[in-house]
Amino acid sequence: MNISIRSPSDADRGDWERLYRGYADFYQVPMNDRILQVVWDWIFDPGRPFYCIMATRAGAGVGLMHYRAMPSPLRGAEVGFLDDLYVEPDARGGGVVNRLFEELASQARQHGWPVIRWITRDNNYRARSVYDRVATRTDWITYELNPGS
Repeated sequence: MNISIRSPSDADRGDWERLYRGYADFYQVPMNDRILQVVWDWIFDPGRPFYCIMATRAGAGVGLMHYRAMPSPLRGAEVGFLDDLYVEPDARGGGVVNRLFEELASQARQHGWPVIRWITRDNNYRARSVYDRVATRTDWITYELNPGS
């Protein structure tokens, strides 16, 4: 399988949207046109340290990663944070995720990020098996505060 990894262009909007909707569906998070437009605009905003890479096979998008810079005060440096990773089901197991992580590591080196962090659901066993292979699991527990309206 010939897999290419690259940043998306305007012509990739349809594939990107299909993949990102698949990601939202997997996590059972409602998706709408407004959210899609906001995230798409973030990708191309030169003032925002938010990035996207897409995996393509035979010219069609089969996977994506969204990642960004994140301050790490204890390091006095920025690190990378992987927000979203999705590979369409029929492309899983074919090396797409490995190629995406290789490019993510390359991008981290270019940005000078000493580490890349991310979170996943505890029951996301298939993804966790990949993460256990490519990274080190930490003992940090994630909390989320809802500030109310």
